[in-house]
Amino acid sequence: MNLSRSKLSLALAGALALLASTAHAAPDPAATHRFEQVVHDFYEHYLATHPEEATQLGDHRFDRKSGDSSAAGVAADRRLYRKTLDVIQAIPASSLPPDDAVDREILENDLRARLYDIEVLKTYTWQVTDYSATEGVYVLLARDFAPIKHRLADANLRLQAIPKLVAAAKQNLQRPPRVFTETAIAQNKGAISFLQDDIDDFIKQAPAMEAQLAPARARAIAALKDYGTWLEKTLLPRSDGDFRFGKEHFDQRLKFSLDSDLSADEILRRAEADLLVTQKQMEDTALPLYKRWFPDKPTDGVDGHAIVRAVLDKIAETHPNNDTIVAEARGDLDKATAFVREHKLVTVPDRPIKVIVMPEFQRGAAVAFCDWAGPLDKDGITFYAISPTPADWSPQRVESQYREDNSAELRDITAHEAMPGHYLQGAHASQVHFPTLVRAMTYSGTFVEGWAVYAEQFMAEAGWGGDETRMEQLKVRLRTDTNAIIDQKIHTAGMTEDQAKRLMMETGYQEEGEAAGKWRRAEMSAGQLSTYFVGVQEQLALAHDLQAKMGGDMLAVRDRMLSHGSIATKYVRELEGLPPADTALTAK
Repeated sequence: MNLSRSKLSLALAGALALLASTAHAAPDPAATHRFEQVVHDFYEHYLATHPEEATQLGDHRFDRKSGDSSAAGVAADRRLYRKTLDVIQAIPASSLPPDDAVDREILENDLRARLYDIEVLKTYTWQVTDYSATEGVYVLLARDFAPIKHRLADANLRLQAIPKLVAAAKQNLQRPPRVFTETAIAQNKGAISFLQDDIDDFIKQAPAMEAQLAPARARAIAALKDYGTWLEKTLLPRSDGDFRFGKEHFDQRLKFSLDSDLSADEILRRAEADLLVTQKQMEDTALPLYKRWFPDKPTDGVDGHAIVRAVLDKIAETHPNNDTIVAEARGDLDKATAFVREHKLVTVPDRPIKVIVMPEFQRGAAVAFCDWAGPLDKDGITFYAISPTPADWSPQRVESQYREDNSAELRDITAHEAMPGHYLQGAHASQVHFPTLVRAMTYSGTFVEGWAVYAEQFMAEAGWGGDETRMEQLKVRLRTDTNAIIDQKIHTAGMTEDQAKRLMMETGYQEEGEAAGKWRRAEMSAGQLSTYFVGVQEQLALAHDLQAKMGGDMLAVRDRMLSHGSIATKYVRELEGLPPADTALTAK
């Protein structure tokens, strides 16, 4: 039988997996019980001591409590993480069933990352944006999981805890990078606005609660105003910490963030190579559009970069504004959902989703995000949040941002954040049941972001949004390359803001507003921007190899890709009996 190279490698991998399964002893029931009990006990303790996160995840047993962000609370977390890590390391992975063995690897990586943040990076002393005072109140009110009267009563108790949180921030924060303090100042103003004004929308649904909330609400607002003054007058002048991680810390953060076998140097090499390939694809896609839109202009001898720029400028002319962007995103979501069903691209779960204006206190990092329903809340609603431009931006910068987030690009954003991107992937993950809570409590950034970028690609290739959105999708794919490049070069090689912007704007065709926002995001999120590039490379390789194993039905292949939860693709490959991926060979 004449097998292709890829099918031969898969056949060999399957044979090796079969041999391995016969060579190893069956799972040890006692070890399995011990592991699952340790995981259960860890998360029971964790949720009880991080009640705001429990609410977000959909566990409402602790809605009347608030967490301890003080130095004592951080020390208690460290002890919990260290104790749990020591116990699970004493349980051999070979003694566990496959799904438990994968959960053990995931939990070990997560615990090591948490300990690294506390013990080495000491993020609690400089990550100012972690001290979000109103997040715990907002998560109680945003979703309708209980009568509003009950949720407001719980919110009242969390309002009472805000002065304590402010005190912990003042105690812990030392010399943060300036960008973190500046962002926290802006977000704190949004938090005050939420408590002064926005919370009234919820109180109107239960007017009798207004008097009950008034004392705690007033004290919380006063505490946040005092905190704002402290941020501006005390912390900002001493915010001279270096936001650059340096190579040693960046490489370790990247390893934890990606949970991938690729080194930082290899990621950079591949991103720079992919950038050249994607540029050529953009030029090939742009040429017929250029001829259609500029029939009187010659193309012979014209630089491909100039043709791409002209086409993107033409596409950018049609764009939303602050008044229309949310409604436009809602319309795109409805159309994208129908498109996915019609083309049988992936199964669409029946889970509610709502497009909302991004709350002001959550702004500052991205123009849009997907706020999943908690994985422990099986009936919860997912929010697709869209951010208008900041109120203090000039008209020129607002125009620049919306030329970037034009109507064709917004269709691509909707594919990424909602359908069939983050929302759909999260909905699939919520339907999967596993022996432990590990996959509900953690997720792989490379899988989640990689799936969303992959979703953009197969949507555009199926015709979603037409040629204009295909151009924007390739531009975003180019952005994944530049994201990985600047992520690494900013934190390890001293790349300046001007150098980063030049790469994003001249090589990546991004508008000034997008480049400015991405620079700030890169300053504040070392390792995260690489997840898009590494993730899509891994997803393309996984789709290719699963298709070779299962056959040509891509709906079934994509459903299978999502069937193991939000775990790194190396674990999906392990569970599916696929060989380790060589992502250098993925097809575009």
